[in-house]
Amino acid sequence: MPLVVPGLMSKDGGKDKTSDWQNQLVGKKIGETSDVMTFAKSQLPKEHRVIKEGDLATMDHKPDRLNIHVGEDGTVMNVKYG
Repeated sequence: MPLVVPGLMSKDGGKDKTSDWQNQLVGKKIGETSDVMTFAKSQLPKEHRVIKEGDLATMDHKPDRLNIHVGEDGTVMNVKYG
């Protein structure tokens, strides 16, 4: 029987939310509008935070928050949901 962790799997067929967001964001920058190299901030979930390389971040657990890790130039390097 597979391990099920509440809040980790989405209700839409069990796809992992982190993977979905990684596919959309990694390699892009966050901006006001979307194009090939930019993802519009308005399309992000209400609960999100952008963490710049070298910034400190709290370790509080919010299962509905999208954490977006960006490099020095603002390019998304990693994404974690929850």
